[in-house]
Amino acid sequence: MSNIASARAFAKVFCFIQQMPDRNPVSTSPIRVLAADKTRMNTQLLGSALSGENGFLVIEADPTEGAILAAMAKEKPDIVLLSAILEKDPALGFRVARQLRALHPETHIIMLLDASERTPVVEAFRAGARGVFSRTESMETLAKCIHCARSGQVWANSREQEYLLEAVSEAISMGPRNDSNLPSLSKREQDVVLGVADGLSNREIAQRLKLTEHTVKNYLFRIFDKLGVSSRVEVVLYVFKFMQPAATSNPGVKVSQPEASGTQAAPARIHRR
Repeated sequence: MSNIASARAFAKVFCFIQQMPDRNPVSTSPIRVLAADKTRMNTQLLGSALSGENGFLVIEADPTEGAILAAMAKEKPDIVLLSAILEKDPALGFRVARQLRALHPETHIIMLLDASERTPVVEAFRAGARGVFSRTESMETLAKCIHCARSGQVWANSREQEYLLEAVSEAISMGPRNDSNLPSLSKREQDVVLGVADGLSNREIAQRLKLTEHTVKNYLFRIFDKLGVSSRVEVVLYVFKFMQPAATSNPGVKVSQPEASGTQAAPARIHRR
């Protein structure tokens, strides 16, 4: 199946983006958002803009690795808005995202990108982001993105979805794959997962594996339960995490807790509405 055909077949898992309500849901407690844009001024502007939205408590962190890790440990936000570019390094944001995911897996990360281009979009998801947001989009859209990520869903538009599916397809084709990366799944469940990652429908997976469509659905229910996911797109991201080429896994990135140093990170600023 071609990448474009895979994207079309898989498009339904991203339909929640178009179906998100115009008004954001009202929460009984504010969503704690840690903002770290590429400069301190950009971070302050972002914090000020979001603080006017219902249901957000925005915490501003200096856009440095140490300050972000320290603010994360202290404030324990629900969402992190993280620039891909930090300290004038176009890749530092992705490395910080990996550290945040390792240290605080319960927190959802949204990567802030200058443009919705293939390389940064794919790298954002490789780093563990739950969504990507281009600075060309509106604050209203960003608010919806935050609510979507907070609810455990993945935020990506149709073009970004195609980038992801192409990358998954390339990663799978680079084989041989290591099935031990999916240790909790049976061999047949792994076959179903790879069919999902290829963008196949339940019917197409059934035809490939010579099963009934009902059996495929039952396998998917078990897969969702074993992997702790609730949608096909999360299955794809799970596969992507383990199937990416070794060269992109950044083995040199060291995950560590923020330590005291001669230069103390500036305290995070909190916007309360």
